Amino acid sequence: MSPDQAVLRRAIERGEQEGGSVEFKERLTEDLHLAEGRLESLAAQLRHRVLSGDGEATYVVGVTDDGGLAGISPEAFSESMDVLSLLADEAGAHIDAVQTWGVDSASQTADTASDGASATADIDPDTAPEGIVGVATIREGAVLEDDDHIVVGTAGHVDHGKSTLVGTLVTGSADDGEGSTRSYLDVQPHEVERGLSADLSYGVYGFEDDEPVRMDNPDRKDDRARVVEESDRLVSFVDTVGHEPWLRTTIRGLVGQKLDYGLLTVAADDGPTKTTREHLGILLATELPTIVAITKADLGDDERVAEVEREVERALRDVDKTPLRVERHGVDAAIEEISETVVPVVTTSAVTMDGMDQLDAMFERLPKTAGESGAFRMYVDRSYNVQGVGAVASGTIKSGVVEAGDELLLGPMPDGTFREVEVRSIEMHYHRVDEAKAGRIVGIALKGVTEPALERGMVLLPRDADPDPVREFEAEVMVLNHPTRIGDGYEPVVHVETISEAAQFFPTDGQLLPGDSGEATVRFKFRSYLVEEGQRFVFREGRSKGVGTITSVETDD
Repeated sequence: MSPDQAVLRRAIERGEQEGGSVEFKERLTEDLHLAEGRLESLAAQLRHRVLSGDGEATYVVGVTDDGGLAGISPEAFSESMDVLSLLADEAGAHIDAVQTWGVDSASQTADTASDGASATADIDPDTAPEGIVGVATIREGAVLEDDDHIVVGTAGHVDHGKSTLVGTLVTGSADDGEGSTRSYLDVQPHEVERGLSADLSYGVYGFEDDEPVRMDNPDRKDDRARVVEESDRLVSFVDTVGHEPWLRTTIRGLVGQKLDYGLLTVAADDGPTKTTREHLGILLATELPTIVAITKADLGDDERVAEVEREVERALRDVDKTPLRVERHGVDAAIEEISETVVPVVTTSAVTMDGMDQLDAMFERLPKTAGESGAFRMYVDRSYNVQGVGAVASGTIKSGVVEAGDELLLGPMPDGTFREVEVRSIEMHYHRVDEAKAGRIVGIALKGVTEPALERGMVLLPRDADPDPVREFEAEVMVLNHPTRIGDGYEPVVHVETISEAAQFFPTDGQLLPGDSGEATVRFKFRSYLVEEGQRFVFREGRSKGVGTITSVETDD
């Protein structure tokens, strides 16, 4: 039996006891268990279980009263979790985590342990399940109040210490000089498969009463949930990739998310590289307020560090930005002056911890950049199929607010249409929330669509929206790099929001040369997407790169 299945076995072995914290339910239905009188009774029962477990209760769903594995359909399990969430809310608690297992006919009868307690049979994860059984952990207290949360996009050349820097920030642990804190940020595939989460960010820490709240073990999703629950201020870091061949992924991380700030790393032993300058160009072209962290200061003497600091300042001035040395001018000045034109520069070492206090102070006090007003909109970045929950769309909310139970539109589909869906639940950093606002990284479980139908670049909108998918738009573009000239029919990949699609360019003046700015008609090559005036985009093809702004759209007939 795997460790995950052992969680189920232990819960069933403990069993339902008077004064205990474990409760068995075969299923919960809205019609029966939320009826007048029944809701209050069940909420009181849940409250009793939570108090008996010193603030934590365990609900095993999909089992009989004696702990036998009944297994219920995915639809019935999703409804049960919706009902359980409402009961928990009524009792002043919340669902903290849910684990599910598929059971087939061969394992739907519980084994009998040697001490007479009921225990589960081993479950083969490769066997197509006929039903689902799950363990929900209920904790005392309301779900996260999502009031103060900044999202930082990281960039920088490979081996310039980006992941190590963030690993040290989120744990408060000094690196050993071999990248030990970097390992904390490795993506664990089993977390993607097991958990309903929008884990686009690869690190999170927070602050409570001006003091940092850090992770003890970032590989544990419950540790991330603890940070979210304890903090009144959150800082999330969105991963990008330092290798040149994966610049597309970096662009998606910086353009496709609703970021508040950029964090660009430059190693003191290497200095600014071609990739550094490209990442800086993308950050600043998208008008993102950016901090430059000079990393690995422990690997160079004072003269070398000073030389790299001067190189960074020159690189910023070359793109008409004003560097602000935090060591010289102070954190207060950096927080007050950071903007599209002023870039704070901090010299750091994850080994000696130099500069970490300054970064902490900045992230604790930097204001949330104004979220876009208006109706809810979220572009889909990733999608998952979570057993017992169904299709999950993850991304960063572009504007508005979304709540559990909202009715939305999803699309455009390949034929240009939009599909009606409903929000089952919302999670952020493995923590369930009732609602989420613009700029938040979330996972939204959807009713009315299957995961294969979800595609990156689709958008979620309110049910009463009247979206017009766009195949063609007009844009103001600037060519950052190109070996010759851009003429009619030029086909780069365009990155706008989470959309990454081949498109044809038709310059108004017939051609665009390197360094030129001008107007062009841009046409998606294969299908329509929902874009609008004012959105910024990046385009690239081989070594050719450029940026642009949509000035008008041509809606499909």
